[in-house]
This record gives sequence, C-alpha cells and structure tokens, in this order.
Amino acid sequence: MSLFCWLAMVAFIPMTLSTEPGVKVRLTAKGIEYGRQLGMASLQEKLKAIRVPDFSGKRRVSVIGRVRYRLSNIVIMSVGLLTSAVNLVPGTGVKMSISGAFISLRGNWRVKYLFIRDRGYFDLDVRALSISASIAISSDATGHPAVSSANCAANAGSAKVKFHRGASWLYNLFSKYINRALRRAINKQICPLVTKAVSDMNPLLQTLNVLARVDKHAEIEYSMVSSPSVTASFIDLNLKGEFYNIRNHQEPPFSPKAISLPPQVNNMVYISLSAFTANSAGFVYNRAGILSQDVTDDMIPRLSPIRLNTKTFGVFIPEIARRFPGLMMKLVVKATKDPIVTFEPNKMTVNVTGTVTAYAIQPNATLSSLFVLNLVGYTAGMMKR
Repeated sequence: MSLFCWLAMVAFIPMTLSTEPGVKVRLTAKGIEYGRQLGMASLQEKLKAIRVPDFSGKRRVSVIGRVRYRLSNIVIMSVGLLTSAVNLVPGTGVKMSISGAFISLRGNWRVKYLFIRDRGYFDLDVRALSISASIAISSDATGHPAVSSANCAANAGSAKVKFHRGASWLYNLFSKYINRALRRAINKQICPLVTKAVSDMNPLLQTLNVLARVDKHAEIEYSMVSSPSVTASFIDLNLKGEFYNIRNHQEPPFSPKAISLPPQVNNMVYISLSAFTANSAGFVYNRAGILSQDVTDDMIPRLSPIRLNTKTFGVFIPEIARRFPGLMMKLVVKATKDPIVTFEPNKMTVNVTGTVTAYAIQPNATLSSLFVLNLVGYTAGMMKR
C-alpha cells in the first residue's frame, strides 16, 4: 500500500443530513508513522519512474573551443531514501519530508567539436536530495475521501557526472555545467511526479464502497459527515455509522448526539461508538421483525430440574397442568419497541420492552396459547478503557 493510499484511506467515507457523527475515529501521529513506514518503499519505486528528457546544448571549453553535446536515454538506476518523516499539519493534512536521498542515473552522451564526433555513456549521482510535500485530506460531495498536493518542493543538493569511453577525460572538463543542467532536470521531475501520485489516488478512492452488508436484513453506512479534523497530534474522522434496512434506507426518529474521544494519543487508533449507531441497529432489526426468539425445551440444559412443559408451569399456574396435561411448551420472546442503548462514563445500559407468549405444543404440533407476559428489561454493564 502506498503512502498516499494509507493517508487517504484514513479519510474514507456520502455527506449526510446530520452534522454529528455516529462514530469517531482518531488516527494519531503513531498511526501516521506506521503509514510512513509502509509508504516509503512504494514512494521509492515511484521515484524510479522519473524520466529525464533528452537535452542538448553548446558549451565553450578551454583548449578545444565550442563543443556541441547531447545527452539521451537517461534512466534511473537506483534510488535511496535515507531519512523521512510525516508530520500532521493542523487544519490541512500531512506533510511529508525526505532528506539525504540519492538517485543514480545512466545515459548516453554524444559530442561534436571542430570536425570530431565522439560518443559514450555517463553516470550521474545526485546526492543530498530533499523533498517536501504537503498533502491535504478532505471529503468530496459524495462523502468519499479526496486528497490533493497542497505544495511541493524538491532540491538536489549536488550532482556529479562521469563520462565513459571516447575522449571522456576531455569532456569531464565541462562536467560542472552538465551537473547543473541535469540537477535542474531532476528537480523539475520530482514534484510533478509526487503531485500526480497523489492525484491518481482520487479515482481509486471514488470506487470505495461506503456501505457494508451486515446480513440479509441490514447494512451499515460508514460515510464521512465532514472533512477530517487535523491537529498537531492526531486526525479525527467523523463517520456516519448508521444501520439501514438493506432494501429501504429509512431514517430513525432520533439523531446522533455529540460524542468525543479521550485526549490520549499513546495508541495508533482510537474509536468512539455512539449510542446512535447501536440504536439505529435496533430500529432496523425491530422493523424487520427479527427481534424475537423461540425458546424450546431442547435449549435448556439437560441436567436442569426445570423443564419447559405444562407440568413445570402447572406448579405456578395449576390451570395449565389441568387443561393441557403432559404437553411440552414453547415461549416466544418478542420486542414490542425498539431497544434503547445509552452510554454513560464507563457504563452501558440497554432497555428492552417486549412480550413473552407461552404456547402448549399439541400432539399434532399445533400451538395452544397459554398466557402473555409484558416484559420490561433493563441491563447495565461496566466498561473499562
């Protein structure tokens, strides 16, 4: 995965009517550093794609006079990125800087002076190469991530050319001039290459799916509701985090409330899940009619003294044992309202309203209704960070 892809993928995801996210994701400087490690090898390969155009010129050389030259078929032999860093730029995105890099090139030379023509090949070593590029991270009108190159600067600190074959000892006399020309040519190639590499990510990012199928009933939308918030220490991503019926995207009768993340930045990634996301799931599944459960005797442990039959329940309601002697039973537990999840500091609470309908199973497998219980359930769990 390229560095640009990694940086862009942290932004991924269509604009929504709500400005509050259901999920917040924080990518810290440590996460960006991990992306840098992944991306430098890819960037190094991209730099090998630099193409220095053929060029020619004239130069007066002491002793032999005016020399016409031409350099052609220049190719990259090797690239080294010794020191690199990626830093967050508040309000914008990230800044990538590389220093101490080197590029080795090889090409053909051809010269003409007086009535003499000569040719050979040359090696060029570019040292102390530095690259600085700022990459802006945002979201487009569809909520997909978008990246752009905000600015770029490249400088080849030094270049040394060495001519081979022919009267190369003579042509090395004006190598300083060639050094400067080739160094300028390298500098002109790097930033357009970086800008294109960043720009080329956008068509790929447009293909990212912002919906994930959960099951045959539901899918979750993880679109961005705003552009990422970038500080000096982290990038915050505001994601919609809403469940929808897979065939009908119906908005629930509630909206997400503001959520926040703790100030810690020791880990690479932090995720904050709001009650809105959990409640949107309850809203979808309840309307799909699947928040129900049939309970039968074979679901009860064999060693349990309590069995799901009319004899056991006859102890509590004798009429059941009298009217339906010796029959097995089934309980149908069903939610009658959307379950409500609330989050408090270090605590999660779930409220469920439903019914429990008891049936006696007749020998012909038909069901006889026994009773209906209204159920209000409440459970709370402690959570640790």
